[in-house]
Amino acid sequence: MKATWEKIDTNLVAIDVEIEEGQVTEALDKAFKKVVQKVNVPGFRKGKVPRAMFEKRFGIESLYQDAIDILLPEAYSFALKETGIEPVDRPDIDIEQFGKGQTFKFKAKVTVKPEVKLGDYKGLEIPSADVSVSEEEVTAELNRLQQRHAELVVIDEGAAEQGDMTVIDFDGYIDGEPFEGGKSERYSLELGSGSFIPGFEDQVIGMATGDFKDINVSFPENYHSDELAGKAATFKVKLHEIKRKNLPALDDEFAKDVSEFDTLDEFKEDLVKKLTERKEKENEQAREVAVVEKAAESADIDVPAAMIDAEVDYLVRDFENRLRSQGMNLDLYYQFSGQDEAALRGQMKIDAEKRVRNNLVLEQISKNEGIEAGEQELNEELEKLSAMYNRPAEELREIFSGNGNLENLKADLIIRKTIKFLLDNSKVATEVA
Repeated sequence: MKATWEKIDTNLVAIDVEIEEGQVTEALDKAFKKVVQKVNVPGFRKGKVPRAMFEKRFGIESLYQDAIDILLPEAYSFALKETGIEPVDRPDIDIEQFGKGQTFKFKAKVTVKPEVKLGDYKGLEIPSADVSVSEEEVTAELNRLQQRHAELVVIDEGAAEQGDMTVIDFDGYIDGEPFEGGKSERYSLELGSGSFIPGFEDQVIGMATGDFKDINVSFPENYHSDELAGKAATFKVKLHEIKRKNLPALDDEFAKDVSEFDTLDEFKEDLVKKLTERKEKENEQAREVAVVEKAAESADIDVPAAMIDAEVDYLVRDFENRLRSQGMNLDLYYQFSGQDEAALRGQMKIDAEKRVRNNLVLEQISKNEGIEAGEQELNEELEKLSAMYNRPAEELREIFSGNGNLENLKADLIIRKTIKFLLDNSKVATEVA
């Protein structure tokens, strides 16, 4: 088996592969054993037709495609290994010669990883944010905890206010006719949540328990349902119940209820510590993003469309998985958002191109600097994952090895080490608040 290659365009190469006649003969034999199990010839049971009779009746050419299918995967893998080419898309295969008593020749045109010409990536100036915690931030965190631990109390008298949880019946009409999905009973609606049509919640404010009211609104022009988009609607609403948050006092008792501390002062000290740690982590993450993007900006790369499309595919799958964890799917998302698949992919394309570009730059920097991940570092990463998922590290190693992701894990470690290298070799720019 022989393989040679040549560059035919930017990021596009052609690999010429030739396979010996003996391997072609073996593939034809395997193809016959497979095909003969499916053919019907009078006087013979399936799988028992002699080879000579089969070829006379159906022709040797009837085995060619199956033989090619047997040879191609192994031959293409050999060609990639032999030439050292890294494809980023499926190959375009052109069969140039195949037949009994001949060598098998084919040409594979394949898009490959682009050449990365790095710019400056050492000594980059990266801003660092102020990580000190203000009294206002501590107060805001306490207020958030107050809201989380608030008790909902039924309000028997008075009107509904912003932030109240209301229980309502509503019945919607367009041009005097009810419409599908426009009716519900004892629906829980938090005023100010923005979960209803714009203007609806504002008109519930001021209603009292037992009140009836006609609420007039218009559906947004970009509403997910074409039948309702832009239409004026009237909802007949009855308010059954108002619940209002009763906020706990910010005192020592509150500190005991929500933490391990006995006093509010001790709790606030701990909040300052945790908020500082959070801001330090966020600042470090922001600096990581900034240093990678700055290194990528100065690099010269012609990113293949195939790599961007593959990254968009990944982002769409990841988005769908996150939707499913929330009890939704892409079809429902398209209905609610008014988007379609093409619009979603278009939205993700810019981010996908940036991610591909950044990864290519990091890979090239790691090669230039000889950054690698050793066996000890891989073991340490597996131990971290073991603690996270409560499964033995060796079991995780077997799983990663079995599904081919052990090398991906090592590559991820190298990328993280490369980002750290960039930060370690950067300068702190003027601090921003």
